[in-house]
Amino acid sequence: MKILGIRYCSVADGSAEFADFLRKLGAQEKEMDTGSAGFSGAVFPAGDSWIELWPKSDETSSEAMTMLQLVVDDADAFAEHARSQGLSPQGPMDAHGERMFFIEAPNGLKMSFQSSLSE
Repeated sequence: MKILGIRYCSVADGSAEFADFLRKLGAQEKEMDTGSAGFSGAVFPAGDSWIELWPKSDETSSEAMTMLQLVVDDADAFAEHARSQGLSPQGPMDAHGERMFFIEAPNGLKMSFQSSLSE
């Protein structure tokens, strides 16, 4: 079992400003075709890790949240290990080419761990 990358995902008011801040720091943004005008989200990759920023939106029912995502080599093995440690990951859910499990940290931080389905 190995963690390959870490993703920080935020859905919040001020996401456009945060994205602009990262651009000013020199972060390189992934090209995305969202098909909509204005700020609809941004992804800043860094190796196997990245930062995702999405606007909170009443139109799409996107609620404000922050999530830490662990990109792992085998999500099923991580889920099995978590359960053996008394934790309760929810899932799996297969989407976007990944197998994902969800869990909440003791401090309330929403987390997921996921691995590629193609491996």
